Amino acid sequence: MVSRVRVWLNRTYAENVFFMDQLRRNPSDRAVEIHATHGDPDSPVLAAADTADLEPEGLSPAAYVEYALDQCARRGIDVFVPRLHQAAIVAHRAEFEAAGTALLAPPPEAVAVFRDKVIAYQAVQAIGVPTPPWWRVRDADELVAAVDELEASGHKACFKPVSGAGGVGFRVVTRAPFSLVHLSGFPSPYVPLDLVVEALRRAEEPVDWLVMPRLEQPEVSVDCLTGRDNRVRLAVGRTKNGRRRGFTLDERWLEPARRIAEGFGLHHLSNIQFRMYGERPVLMDVNTRPAGGLHQLSLCGVNAPWAAVRLALGEDPGEIVPPFLGQDYTVVSGPRPLRAATPPRPVEEGELLPVPPAPVRAVGTAAEALPL
Repeated sequence: MVSRVRVWLNRTYAENVFFMDQLRRNPSDRAVEIHATHGDPDSPVLAAADTADLEPEGLSPAAYVEYALDQCARRGIDVFVPRLHQAAIVAHRAEFEAAGTALLAPPPEAVAVFRDKVIAYQAVQAIGVPTPPWWRVRDADELVAAVDELEASGHKACFKPVSGAGGVGFRVVTRAPFSLVHLSGFPSPYVPLDLVVEALRRAEEPVDWLVMPRLEQPEVSVDCLTGRDNRVRLAVGRTKNGRRRGFTLDERWLEPARRIAEGFGLHHLSNIQFRMYGERPVLMDVNTRPAGGLHQLSLCGVNAPWAAVRLALGEDPGEIVPPFLGQDYTVVSGPRPLRAATPPRPVEEGELLPVPPAPVRAVGTAAEALPL
């Protein structure tokens, strides 16, 4: 009898309910049980897991490592997929391995390089991967100088935190004065330069921003699975151009992604993003974790989460080539259940119960396209 695998995802993105779905639908006869922790009691990943705990708030990275080691020991975790405090956790890989838990994450050296976008850009330039021009700015004068230079070259300027993920803090600079246009419709990423400068001059501490040209579509996110021998087992590009999404095996995108994954030892799952600067692809960002949209590779007949768990357990899945490339698609969200806010209570004799609504099935998600 094949033993079950116990996998833990900590404080991860809501979209990783599909990651969990794919682990359960793995093509082997191996059962997967999933443990999830989160700070938000209404995160759908808690409801989707077999067991779940609310995480304590306010833990330092060191204290969180102790919490994580305790979770692994108490829950019998075989594979831990850390997102929160990833850098601190991977620095203690030996302690997790001694507890019988494999970390599905790169080594600390690789995580350190890509936590800081400036260090990351300098590092990938050194191995020949093109990047857009960029400036690190900390005050109003440095921002204005960078914006002036970009605009003189015919580019729109944008900025984002040097350390950050998920597009948090990304803004596009405009010279248009603040007006009702900025208050119409949905919130926009465009911010008037004069307001940003004023805010910086009033700030008590410097910022740490990366200023660069706004890059053009298509955006291509290359999902990579890399072994601890630094050899890539899987590399597939997911393309985005407006609402239209698709897949690519074009070496213009895959070759630099492989160079980064292998050159920096981005073991297990990583996501390497490119956009266009003029006529050529350039690096936009590197994520040392599974991408939220990783499950979309199911449209290509690939179960990347399960291949990654096998690799973490020491079972080499070999080179994974998509058997086909799925057709272009768009992303449509669907409902997911939440954990009950209060425990169920027994029904009293004679009590009238509300008529339950008809069951609703989420449709249109890439994770349901194939039974992987």
